[in-house]
Amino acid sequence: MKNRFKVLRAERDWTQADLAERLDVSRQTINAIEKGKFDPSLTLAFKAARLFEMRIEEIFQDEAE
Repeated sequence: MKNRFKVLRAERDWTQADLAERLDVSRQTINAIEKGKFDPSLTLAFKAARLFEMRIEEIFQDEAE
């Protein structure tokens, strides 16, 4: 699954640790999501959507699309 975590984080001038703290996960989790090695749970996806004030579909895209 492709995602815009890295771009959205950079637009806010946040480090991976900053984003991890805001989403209550580890920095390693953010790193893995940004590199496409880990797909977040639905709960985490909703938390990210609320944090970025976006719809889930605006943050995460199916790689087939």
